[in-house]
Amino acid sequence: MYWNEFMLVALVHLLAVVSPGPDFAVVIRNSVSSGSRTGLLTAVGVGGGIFVHVAYSLLGIGLIVSQSVWLFNLMKLVAAAYLLYIGIRALQAKPQPATPAEQQTPAPAMTARQALLQGFITNGLNPKATLFFLSLFTVVISHDTPLPIQAAYGVYLAVATGAWFCLVALLFSRPAVRRGFNRLGHWFDRLMGTVLIGLGLHLALSQWFKRG
Repeated sequence: MYWNEFMLVALVHLLAVVSPGPDFAVVIRNSVSSGSRTGLLTAVGVGGGIFVHVAYSLLGIGLIVSQSVWLFNLMKLVAAAYLLYIGIRALQAKPQPATPAEQQTPAPAMTARQALLQGFITNGLNPKATLFFLSLFTVVISHDTPLPIQAAYGVYLAVATGAWFCLVALLFSRPAVRRGFNRLGHWFDRLMGTVLIGLGLHLALSQWFKRG
């Protein structure tokens, strides 16, 4: 009975999830710099962050946020600050010392908890995701759709998001890809840091330019 609606939800989500954004940048950076395990954990964290958006959409909190300008702007500033923080840390990456490979000390890898939290927070604080889920649960999904069906949609969205970014992590953590970035790894970190800082600044200043 709800297959048509589900297919529409899946199509809209596909178009949204493949577009580059903070989630994409963070997963790629962690995959290239720290390998597949860290990249996959970051992707799982991103998928887990979807449940935050699903929860407030189902509970109606999302509607309150959409009607409260100052609350939504506060959330945008928090998200922007977090993106700036991880972007600045990436800009601080330094080249590996030119010593024989057997004498090099590998850079400390992120812990599983750090990778999961970074993915979770990046997605959970993403205002673009907030707008997407508000639109999804108010325009695409009918208010007559039973709550368990809507919750099932939410589970699908979280799993599909995590699966997509797991594929991204696996691609960018492949040995051939990582070797390509190995010699200029610190420049790649700085590039991704610049992207994250740009996203953070865009997020923080978007309201200002909109008023102007």
